[in-house]
Amino acid sequence: MTTSFGGMNIVNRAAAATAGGAGGGNRTVLITGVGKGLGRALALEIAKRGHTVVGCSRSQDRLTSLQSELSSVASSPQSDSAVSSSDRHFFMTVDVRSNSSVEELARAVMEKKGVPDIIVNNAGTINRNNRIWEVPEEEFDTVIDTNVKGTANVMRQFIPLMIENKQGIIVNMSSGWGRSAAAQVAPYCASKWAVEGLSRSVAKELPSGLAIVALNPGVINTDMLMSCFGGSAALYQTPEAWAPKAASMILNLTAADNGASLTV
Repeated sequence: MTTSFGGMNIVNRAAAATAGGAGGGNRTVLITGVGKGLGRALALEIAKRGHTVVGCSRSQDRLTSLQSELSSVASSPQSDSAVSSSDRHFFMTVDVRSNSSVEELARAVMEKKGVPDIIVNNAGTINRNNRIWEVPEEEFDTVIDTNVKGTANVMRQFIPLMIENKQGIIVNMSSGWGRSAAAQVAPYCASKWAVEGLSRSVAKELPSGLAIVALNPGVINTDMLMSCFGGSAALYQTPEAWAPKAASMILNLTAADNGASLTV
């Protein structure tokens, strides 16, 4: 794949990222929704490359499981145990739908790890397949509150910190359905179209040194895909196969990519 963005094609950037990312050295990457799926796979991949992961989920059990798995990553011959031990990462139970919950996260992150270099707004959910007039109100609200308000809450709390730090990259997870439409998932499509518009608009507000992009991860075999596609979701790549490509791409984003809509 040789799609260009920000003046350098993905293949070249991926090559530059093999040892961990553009510019080298450890970076702090905050990922929401690390309990399962894409967020968990991305967290493990980024930790394996020697970076510090800050993660949140609504499930403490899933965070505990991830921390345990990170311990095995630390002992892997592929990783540098001096920089990849589970002790160096930070996880917290957070509901991104709540601005006050995200505010608590921001305070804790600043106290323990400082301003993140990269934020990946990954937390998301989808409605059960249904025509819009058959989607229950609370289910519609959950999709919008998680996918749109959750993304906005994270930006509200962390962008001022990044501005003060004069640098930072924000990746808002979009979808192919944030650029197209499909029957029976109208709430999800609406939320991801909103993420695309929100990202492009905020990109025009950011000062020099910061960037925000909307990233379509592609079609991945996750619980969310299974809810739409059923058994045929198994025909698509796993989060674990996706994560190395996504990590290389994300770690090599720069301020020049501000406002882009990208696809892994």
